[in-house]
Amino acid sequence: MITDKTKELLVAYLKTLVDTAQIGYGGNSTSPKSTTLDVPSGITIADLTSELTDENVIEVKMGVAGSNITGRVIREAAIFNSSNMLARVNFSGVGPLTSTETLEIILQIEVQ
Repeated sequence: MITDKTKELLVAYLKTLVDTAQIGYGGNSTSPKSTTLDVPSGITIADLTSELTDENVIEVKMGVAGSNITGRVIREAAIFNSSNMLARVNFSGVGPLTSTETLEIILQIEVQ
């Protein structure tokens, strides 16, 4: 068991680590040892915010203009610190999107 204060400190530290995010086309589960997306799109997220939403929860929002992924189906997203993948989530495909739409992906990480 870790204390509430330790959870708080870990989440605050994690928030400082997140500096980039990527989306991809793969949807398979990934090994915890993986360092990249299953099928990277080559798109790095420009619209990225992270905030603490609770003592032990961080919420990372990723926004992608549809013009960057027109006609594509997105099935995975990940957050990174430099070249280290911190977390990845796969999901049912979203898309295809038109150039006027915006895709927003919200990743919540809770320290237990």
